[in-house]
Amino acid sequence: MEGRELAPRIVVDPTVRFGRPTVHGTRVPVDLILAKLAGGMTVQDVATDYAITIEDVLAVLAYAARVVAGEDVLVTG
Repeated sequence: MEGRELAPRIVVDPTVRFGRPTVHGTRVPVDLILAKLAGGMTVQDVATDYAITIEDVLAVLAYAARVVAGEDVLVTG
């Protein structure tokens, strides 16, 4: 099943990570990336450790900002 794009580079697919938002083309969940950044990892370190691009990490931050601002809300369940 093809994932539904929530934002550039961010998708949700019920068959991947229980439908949690992930970086497109990976199984890396958005919340994991945010937790690593909040824990002090750099954008470069996160990108390297999870085999994603810096642009992917920045897309996660942009998506999170939109969610917090109330522009995007994913209702699951």
